[in-house]
Amino acid sequence: MQNKQWLLASRPVGEPTAQNWTLNETQVREPEAGEVLVKVLYLSLDPAMRGWMNDGKSYIEPVGIGEVMRAGAIGQVVESGDENFSVGDFVHGMLGVQQYATVAGQSLHKVDPALAPLPRYLGVLGMPGMTAYFGLLNTGQPQAGETVVVSGAAGAVGAVVGQIAKLKGCRVVGIAGGKDKCDYLTQELGFDAAIDYKEQDVLSGLKAACPEGIDVFFDNVGGEILDAVLALINFKARIVICGAISQYNNTTPVKGPSNYLSLLINRARMEGIIVFDNAEHYGEAAKEMAGWIAQGKLKAKEHVVEGIDTFPDTLMMLFRGENFGKLVIEVAKPA
Repeated sequence: MQNKQWLLASRPVGEPTAQNWTLNETQVREPEAGEVLVKVLYLSLDPAMRGWMNDGKSYIEPVGIGEVMRAGAIGQVVESGDENFSVGDFVHGMLGVQQYATVAGQSLHKVDPALAPLPRYLGVLGMPGMTAYFGLLNTGQPQAGETVVVSGAAGAVGAVVGQIAKLKGCRVVGIAGGKDKCDYLTQELGFDAAIDYKEQDVLSGLKAACPEGIDVFFDNVGGEILDAVLALINFKARIVICGAISQYNNTTPVKGPSNYLSLLINRARMEGIIVFDNAEHYGEAAKEMAGWIAQGKLKAKEHVVEGIDTFPDTLMMLFRGENFGKLVIEVAKPA
């Protein structure tokens, strides 16, 4: 059985290009004892993948040159050497950008397509949803009546952050690119206001939308938007650093916040969130969020692109702001 894989051929400088990838075809490796052979159905494309391509110290080892590109995925078991998994089971794990993956059974967990559409386990019930849940509630610690601002608000993480903040009784302002995304935030997800960074001056928009200042900022973007928010934070504000997608493809050093003294003046806190730090509590978070979904209190949107061959181009949609919701590649249909 042949397996098509995308391998990292070289480390990108700035935006990834076609030269950074090799499309490889190889034989599928049969599972040994304790291993499972999984047919990949849906691939998760996330901004963090750009960081995994760099050779530098980070929270996780970089993808090696010549290795299959790391990616979370949903798949279906086709052969099992692990008694905990049967042929036909649907599973989630770091399966990589390929059609088949032979992995240790202990690296997988089962998902139920009867409870939610399979791509949803890569979004609100997957790593982005967990990032939103723990980043906002544990690190941002919003209180009812406070103002919460979210950048990248129409993305897989930001959309969940804003909805959870509303559930906690906060005023929520989202920053996103384009009228359609901003309308989605206010008309479908219940945000109190949305700022279109492509058409508006962000600082002016924030002053109008946050007349009482900003208590919690969940940042997925960094750069100039982070600076604008820091100018308006309140006493004891919490800044959650989840990502900085505006900076990931820079060929110059990352632009840090020039307004950082606002943290001192307001005795505010800026703290990073890495979702893997909360792994032992994923089950509790998924249960609560699944309950919100069932009650209609938490909505999700997936942007599905067909075909593993599209991977290099589809990945770049993240950095051009072209995806609307959680970006997923459909590799194959379930059996």
